[in-house]
Formats: sequence, C-alpha cells, structure tokens
Amino acid sequence: MAKLWKKKYELDKAVEDFTVGDDYLWDMKLVKADAIGNIAHSTMLQKIGILSEEELLKIKKNLIDILDLNEQGKFIINKEDEDAHTAVENFLTDKLGDVGKKIHTARSRNDQINLDMRLYSKERLFEMMESVLNLCKILLEFSKENEFVPMPGRTHTQRAMPSSVGLWTSATLESLLDDLYLLKSSFKINDQSPLGSAASYGVNLNIDREYVANLLGFEKVQNNVLYANNSRGKTESIIIFALSQIMMDLSKFANDLILFSIPEFNYFTLPEEFCGGSSLMPQKRNPALLELTRAKANVVNSLYVRVTGIITSLYSGYNRDFQLTKGPLMESFDITQQTLYILGYFIPKIKVNKEILIESFSPEVYATDRVLELVKEGTPFRDAYKEVGTNLESLKNKDPVKNIKSKTHTGATGNLGLDRIEKTIKEEEKELSSNKETFMKKIDQLVKI
Repeated sequence: MAKLWKKKYELDKAVEDFTVGDDYLWDMKLVKADAIGNIAHSTMLQKIGILSEEELLKIKKNLIDILDLNEQGKFIINKEDEDAHTAVENFLTDKLGDVGKKIHTARSRNDQINLDMRLYSKERLFEMMESVLNLCKILLEFSKENEFVPMPGRTHTQRAMPSSVGLWTSATLESLLDDLYLLKSSFKINDQSPLGSAASYGVNLNIDREYVANLLGFEKVQNNVLYANNSRGKTESIIIFALSQIMMDLSKFANDLILFSIPEFNYFTLPEEFCGGSSLMPQKRNPALLELTRAKANVVNSLYVRVTGIITSLYSGYNRDFQLTKGPLMESFDITQQTLYILGYFIPKIKVNKEILIESFSPEVYATDRVLELVKEGTPFRDAYKEVGTNLESLKNKDPVKNIKSKTHTGATGNLGLDRIEKTIKEEEKELSSNKETFMKKIDQLVKI
C-alpha cells in the first residue's frame, strides 16, 4: 500500500520497523474517529468548492462502509500503512480513484491524528465520567448502609479518634467527585477542533474550520494553528493526570481495605470469589484485586510521567516524538475504566463486621473527646490536654455509636451530608447525559447519507 508521504525511494525496512513500531496497532482504536473526521473534512471541502456534491456522496458512502467494516472487525491496518489515515485514504483511492486522492486536501497527517485523538478522547471521557458517577453511587449506598457503624479513626496508622465506616467510605466518594471535576476540565480543553492547522501553519485555501468543528460537535475551534499542534501531548497529559488522580484515590481505598481485612483487624471480610489463592499454602485467600489496583495506579502515574517527559523539551511544530504519546493515553483510559468497573462490582459484596468494629474501640480513642469536654466546662485547652494526657488510665470506654452520632457539624460522623452528595451526583448525571446526547446526535447526523 502506498504511503501518504511516498517519495522516489523506498524506506529501509529496519528503519520502517523502528519508526512505525506498534503505532499501527494503536491506530486500530482510531479508525472510527478517522472516518468520522474525514466525513466532516470532505463535507467542508465540498462547501468551499474542492469537491462536487457527487464526489462528496461517493466519499461519504465509502467512509460509512469503513465504519461498518471497523464495527465488524474487518478493517485492518497493516504495518506498511503506518497509520489509520493512510489505510483509510488508500481504501478510498482503491474504490474511487482520483476522487479518493482529493480527501487529503488542506491537511497533514499530524493534523489528522490530532483530530482523531480529540474525538477518541471525547468519547472515552464521556464513558469515564459515567463510570466515575456509577462508582460514586455505589459508594453512596455503601455509606448510607454503614453511616453509623463505628470504626476507629487512624493517624500514623494508630488508633486516634472515633470514626465510622460511613465517614471512611464517603471520603473516597467525595474525592472521586473532585476527580470528576478534573475530568470535566480536561474534557473542556480537549473539546476544541484542531483540524485546519495542517502542518502547524495553516493553508492558502479558504477552509472553514468553524464549520468542521460544528459538524463534529466540538465546543469551538482551537484558534492558533501552531498551538493546535504544540498542544498534542499536552492535552493527552492533562487527561492522563485526571485519570491518575482517580487511580490514586482507588489505590488508597484498596490499600485501606487490604489492611482492615487482615485477620488482626477483621473489620471487613472480602468476598472469597474475588480472592486468589496460593499454589503452596492452602489456607490463603489473597486480596489480589486490591493489590493490583494499587499497582495499576502507579502504572497510570508512570504513563503521565512518560508523556510529560516526551513533550517537555520539544521544539514548536510537529515532531515525530508525539507518536509515543498515543499509547499511554489509550492504556490509561483502559486501566482506569477497568478498575472503576471491577471495584463497582466488588464493593457491594464486602461484609462489614460491625461487632468487631465496636469491640476495637478502647478508652484512649476518646481522649480528645474528653479534652474538649473539659474545654466546654471552662478549662483552657492546653491545660485540658495536659490533664488528660497525664491521666490516660482514668479514661473510660463509651458507646461508640452514640459518640459518632453526637458529632453533628458539617462533614462529621453525625452529619455526613449524604443527601447533598446524592443531589450533586444526580445533577452531574443529568448534565453529562444531556451533553453526551447532544454530541451523539451531531455524529449520527454527520454519518447519515
């Protein structure tokens, strides 16, 4: 198959293997985006007189055929193609001859891949936000069920103050909602059409970039044509950073569960069908799912570091280094999506051992409460602190359920604000559903004959 940059010479095979690498395999995930981008671009070319209506119809029909073949797993990109753009254009040229050769007018391949990654990321970000909200709902239900189940709060891993399972779980829930706002910010940055920047410097044709952006459902055009190309890698790194924050929160949650489910704690019992065994020790039930969650968080973080490392010292304009930012983004999406799904499946099956949690309370856990009781009686805080600290043996155990219910200021164990959180989740779901529906309608309209 002909390369889009074909010259008089043939590229050395070893060089081709090195430069193409596994990029053509990653591009299999971009065929849909590339075909849709081509439909929008060719529609614009017809608008400005480069293509006739008949030529546009032929191109569009064949691009829809590519979408169908891709859906069936029958559109294949070979190493000789290098990328999705070449495979798609070669398909059109084989089917349509000279008409197919017109499709690349006013574009470069880096222009195309930038667009493909924006479209791919937009669709994946919609999915990611849905997955985060779904896990938030699962954590909300777990928090409600265990709102007043007491649990020793810890600092430095040592018992510190009375807490609750509801407080612990909803802390992860609220952190994930903050991660959702990071996803929304990265979505907004990604939601700019770079198409029309060409090789970073525009073209001497009166292309209509706003028209293409509207056809593809982008919020706006990414204005500066040089920045459109310079932002490749940067946009990916912003998205991966948001994903890394999600994974960091899931890692902390998983790490806590590993600790609190060991026999010495036994606060929680993990569902046995989620626990792997040992090839040597027959009694073992290992929290492999949680351990891999912890490890995968570090993988996503390393992918963020990889992308920022690649782009940090590049010159303005396109550089081939950008090619290596594609895989890390796709891998980060896949890891985070899978982790959100499996934890959402896992969490409702966790058994909370309420009696053991209550028994784990000891008098010193109430030391700070006693200090504040003395303060309410008029003792200066520092004196109260000293008095309690030098007489810890006189502390008595209390009813932990009554204790956690008594703390009613905003966000405390007796006032987690779960109703407010539930309202926020519903509002975010409604907004997300509306935005996704608007985008999908744009794309559905675009790919109709």
